Amino acid sequence: MKKLYFLLSLFSASILFSQQRDSATLISEVQIDAYKKPTAFVSSTKSVSVIAEDLLNQNTPERLLESFNQIAGARMEERSPGSYRISLRGSTLRSPFGVRNVKVYLDDFILSDASGNTYFNIISPELINRMEVYKGPESGDYGAVTGGTVLLQTRNSDQISANLSTGSYGMFNQSFNVSKKIGRHFFEVFQNYYQTDSYREQSKIQRKQIFLKDYFQYSEKGLLKAMMLYSDLHYQIPGGLTLEQMQLNRKQARPSTAMMPGAKDQNAGIRNKMILAGLSHEFHFNQDFSHFILVQGSYVDFENPFITNFENRFESNWEIRTHFNYEKKFNAISLAYRLGFEGGINNIIVKNFDNNRGVAGNPQNFDHLKNISGFYFFSQKLNVGEKLFTDISISLNSNSYDWERTYPRTENGNVHFKNQWLPNVGLTYLFAKGFSLRGKLGKGNSAPTNEEIRSSNQQFNASLRPEYGWNKEIGVRKQLGNSIFLEAAYFDFRMKDAIVRRQNEAGQEYFVNSGETAQKGVEVLLESKIFTLKNDIFSSFKFRFSGSFYDFKFRNYQQNENDFSGNNLTGVPKTTINSLLNFTFFRKLAVDYSHFYTSKFPLNDGNSVWSDPSCVGNIQFRFPVDLDKTRLNLSLQIQNLYNTDYVSGFDINAFGNRYYNPAAKRNFILGVRVDF
Repeated sequence: MKKLYFLLSLFSASILFSQQRDSATLISEVQIDAYKKPTAFVSSTKSVSVIAEDLLNQNTPERLLESFNQIAGARMEERSPGSYRISLRGSTLRSPFGVRNVKVYLDDFILSDASGNTYFNIISPELINRMEVYKGPESGDYGAVTGGTVLLQTRNSDQISANLSTGSYGMFNQSFNVSKKIGRHFFEVFQNYYQTDSYREQSKIQRKQIFLKDYFQYSEKGLLKAMMLYSDLHYQIPGGLTLEQMQLNRKQARPSTAMMPGAKDQNAGIRNKMILAGLSHEFHFNQDFSHFILVQGSYVDFENPFITNFENRFESNWEIRTHFNYEKKFNAISLAYRLGFEGGINNIIVKNFDNNRGVAGNPQNFDHLKNISGFYFFSQKLNVGEKLFTDISISLNSNSYDWERTYPRTENGNVHFKNQWLPNVGLTYLFAKGFSLRGKLGKGNSAPTNEEIRSSNQQFNASLRPEYGWNKEIGVRKQLGNSIFLEAAYFDFRMKDAIVRRQNEAGQEYFVNSGETAQKGVEVLLESKIFTLKNDIFSSFKFRFSGSFYDFKFRNYQQNENDFSGNNLTGVPKTTINSLLNFTFFRKLAVDYSHFYTSKFPLNDGNSVWSDPSCVGNIQFRFPVDLDKTRLNLSLQIQNLYNTDYVSGFDINAFGNRYYNPAAKRNFILGVRVDF
């Protein structure tokens, strides 16, 4: 199959320039939203990637991993089904599970809580219509993170569809979507049910989700938006294996030992019920001046039976974002200003009990944690003659938390991190249509999340400090002819007080500040438009290649008696290369052929254990069938086409060398989507 892939690539390349070009919008002219700061992609000063329909089609029903991993500089990892991490330029260093140090928005609304934690796994891929991924600090617009920002967008046009799919390991997925403009309202109702037994023992997953929204254009000047998301997610956790255990039986859950029960014995898993609701309002006083505000709240009921304890967590979150906007155009110059505030309060009650095979037993510790964070921001955009584009912003960020232990003893405390001024400066020069050079300088700061302050070892880590650093980068975007787009970027990010995960003997994690890191890298993208061919058999073709080439090192990193300075950064591969070839045969049969190559990388800070490199291939066949006013979109996905033994999410710095979470072997998904 790998030889076939190479031959197809050569064959496709040989015909590219002899066929008629598609006349659709140029890739370089794609518009990005940038949270209500729209601009053409080629003139944007930001390090941003767009995940549109062609990439979203690659996802399986439970995850956004396939489309996300086609982005240079971005990785989504799956430790077990339902347990995902997002890495933007190496930011998973501190994430045993979940999404940290990456800010996530859903349309106007904020999916991340006030401490910086995001339950990304509650989102069904079918809900998302488009994604924008911003790599590196964007503190002037999105606050104090060093990893990056992800904007998720739902549908904004009419659609009525139903989806049904089934596959290997007892997988079943069903969803229904109605998006409709009625008068001054635009409604969307989305419902999803998903379940699978999964590849390994103790790794079943079930997710139920409902999403409602109403966009009410009540006047030419005013737009009111309402949104409600409910998700009920339950997934089991098989736990990490040693290399010997994985080689003996890849499907097994973490086995018991003489001192510790196994994952199956304790029914380890996550049960997460979350409801998020909010309102936003946008009003244009005149052509130049407008105001935006959103208010939202969420509640989380979280259970985590683990090897050593049973944790109940109850979270309430309140967040607000507001800004005034002023835009003015003068002949060859246009200016835009934004002044605003975003802040939130995260209240958590955590109760830990003995775990009696998945049932809460005797109490261990009861705690209360309250996190308050916010930032004021000011930004200016300047466009001179549609040639020079600048984006200058600064934010003042604050973060503090109060903690209290209520059982078995009473104690409390509070921590207020030093307020941080975080500037960002970006500049792009457009030499010609479709050809730009950009430069960027920005500072990022990321405070510990609630799950790092009070991690699974049930201790408050009041000495943990925020990590921070400066990012410098340059990039070029070039449209080649009328059909091919090339982007390349080089960045140099120097971080201090990096937060790194550790594990104790019981498998409980805790976090430490690990000195400094030097993160330098090159990211490239080569993408074509759809080439329409004068051939009834081979009708059209499109390709996409992306790669990340990193040199990430620890600096001034001392751990007890060990000096790890100069070691490679834990969990970050030097090289990732991804590809996607889209073919259409007989003007109907679409074939998506993708590959993901990941080089080896260290699994611990000492660089004494490394992963194996992997190359995973997927293929998908899509065929539309038109029936009167209804279209059936039939699909067959083959995941892990070459039946590769690989791990899609390691437990880094794991105690007892339990680093490995084996991924599924070759598996199949058969689906049908009905568009009414």
